[in-house]
Amino acid sequence: MTTVLIADDQPLQRLGFRMLLQGTPGMECVGEAGHGAEAVRIAADLRPDVVLMDVRMPGMDGIEATRRIVAAGDRTRVLILTTFDLDEYAYEGLRAGASGFLLKAPAPRKSSPGSTRWRQAMRSSPRD
Repeated sequence: MTTVLIADDQPLQRLGFRMLLQGTPGMECVGEAGHGAEAVRIAADLRPDVVLMDVRMPGMDGIEATRRIVAAGDRTRVLILTTFDLDEYAYEGLRAGASGFLLKAPAPRKSSPGSTRWRQAMRSSPRD
């Protein structure tokens, strides 16, 4: 079972990701955070396999939260989430130690490439 922490300041985004995880065999949402400092604290307490981390949140942003989670030395992996299709966010997230970058789609697609990429990203991130 891959455990996941969702960190996003938008409650509806967290709900959507939680529903997606609930419908994905082998995935379990173990917690949610509404800002970066909360994500760092919860990740230290729960030690999830993966943190889905929004880039832009009030207070501590997702880049700094990623940096701190990775620096803690646990094997938790971070996937950066953003609605902004900008290379600088991907680059900064990866420099902070994120394992990958996912773009939040504005609307679901009828085809499944996004869900295929989701499963591939999540399956590549469990602890060794």
